[in-house]
Amino acid sequence: MELKKKQIERQDFVDNAIFDLLKALNPTNKQLDWDIEMIGNIRDIVKTWIVEKTSCSEKDFYPYLEE
Repeated sequence: MELKKKQIERQDFVDNAIFDLLKALNPTNKQLDWDIEMIGNIRDIVKTWIVEKTSCSEKDFYPYLEE
């Protein structure tokens, strides 16, 4: 089983939005490198808040395959 195109697009959207936010909040001239571990840590925190405060499910926020 694989993720559908729309699900992959949602994952890309979330990860890119987090990276864009990090770049926008960076007060230095140092360029940030894409770091999926850092992005994933932030995504997990945001996902928890979104799921707790709205009717959004974890899979709707960031689609994934069940093991």
